[in-house]
Amino acid sequence: MHRGGAGSGAELSHRTPIAAAAALIAASVTLLAGCSGPAPAVRPAADRPAGTHDVGVELFQWNWDSIARECTDNLGPAGIAWVLASPPNEHVTGPEWWTSYQPVSYRVESRLGTRDQFASMVATCHEAGVDVLADAVLNHMTGRDAAGVGWAESSHEHYDYPGLYSDAAGDFHHCGRGEGDDITTYRAAFDVQNCELVNLADLATETTHVRGTLTAYLADLLSLGVDGFRIDAAKHIAAADLAAILAPLPPDTYVVQEVIRGSREAVQPEMYTGNGDVFEFGFARELEGMVESGTMSVSEGFGEDWGFLPGRVARTFVDNHDTERNGETLNYTDGAEYVLANVLTLALPYGAPVLYSGYAFSPGDDGPAQDASGRVEDADCGTVGPAERYADGDWVCQHRWDAIAGMVSWRSAVGDAPLVNSWTRGDGYAFSRGERGFVAMNAGDAPLARRFQTGLASGTYCDVVTGGSTPTAAEACSGDAVEVAADGTASLSVPPVGAVAIHVGARLS
Repeated sequence: MHRGGAGSGAELSHRTPIAAAAALIAASVTLLAGCSGPAPAVRPAADRPAGTHDVGVELFQWNWDSIARECTDNLGPAGIAWVLASPPNEHVTGPEWWTSYQPVSYRVESRLGTRDQFASMVATCHEAGVDVLADAVLNHMTGRDAAGVGWAESSHEHYDYPGLYSDAAGDFHHCGRGEGDDITTYRAAFDVQNCELVNLADLATETTHVRGTLTAYLADLLSLGVDGFRIDAAKHIAAADLAAILAPLPPDTYVVQEVIRGSREAVQPEMYTGNGDVFEFGFARELEGMVESGTMSVSEGFGEDWGFLPGRVARTFVDNHDTERNGETLNYTDGAEYVLANVLTLALPYGAPVLYSGYAFSPGDDGPAQDASGRVEDADCGTVGPAERYADGDWVCQHRWDAIAGMVSWRSAVGDAPLVNSWTRGDGYAFSRGERGFVAMNAGDAPLARRFQTGLASGTYCDVVTGGSTPTAAEACSGDAVEVAADGTASLSVPPVGAVAIHVGARLS
């Protein structure tokens, strides 16, 4: 597909990356076929029986050794299905977080670790039963006008990357629309997909050479064991171009795409569902409004009924590394409100949730803690939770917060059980998931006290919001206990901006 603009349709027959890419892809398929790791768990299942794990987590800017330890020590035991690792490619130098998103080459060598460390991390996570996704930056290269040297000493200029791309060969777009070819309007698909995103050199993804080079990079990551990819800035690549880049990969390669929903914009998430799953930004934005305004009652039907993506292809989230910085969604600084938003996201049957775990920052450009050489230091969770005060650079580790970790186990326990026994009142919302779990949420500033129909059998249950991922210990509750009567009801006092959640797997014998 030719999209127009400078260099459009250039076939670059003087190069031979396609043959190399094909060979690499074939080798990747052979290697992957021989792997004995766990079956892929990244995909949201249409039928999700109890015990299924479908929750992912983005460990933003965690180095490879830290992710490996977290898979073994926490993610695997907690029932997390997959972890998203930040871009593993060589990038521009600098302390800011966004340097990782400005590729210089496709060498797996970055401030997060070496190629060997990356491969070892993937293998370790697989041993823990956790799949690994790599954040793949395919739309662009760097945004710096001056020539430079990348993290692994690869030289480059803004439109020249030796051995990869050059402007003279037609590997980049120059849309001619705005100053410096930057995007000036999001109401024209041509501008969004042919102009530059904040001066980032925009790749001509309609050309054979660019497509082949990107496919080869993804195939190389598959050869290191990754299970799939988050496609960064996917809306800035035509859906057909992205389909052509992904087509040669093994059919079980999981893909989730960043396509930010925007009102009256020309490019929308629905255009990309043929390539894989898509993050539903509308969900995260509306979630913030409901929690902050204390109108939890409008949550009923939250999902497809609100005009969002079909649940089978939607990835839901409370925040990510962009939205926590631009104020578009809730983030860790919102404390109890942030927790409540995660409880609702994990409790709903709509889509499949992705948790976020990063570090404290001020200002927004701040990168993670780095040593004198620029390498990212090991993540250290320490004491974490919504009430903690985090200094800049501290690892926030939201995925370990008791309520969030507890709701991951709750989601697994209820599986695909239907949403029933729904109750709403202004700032309150409660429901059961079949006969397997119950949750009550309160976004108000006063306790919510009433008797709820839980749908559960009588007995003593342990609240996972206060008890975390291990709500029972030594025949007692780690957090609060909930008594369910013979008629399935329970008298609860849900704290302000809080929740209570119980499930069949957290019932005392």
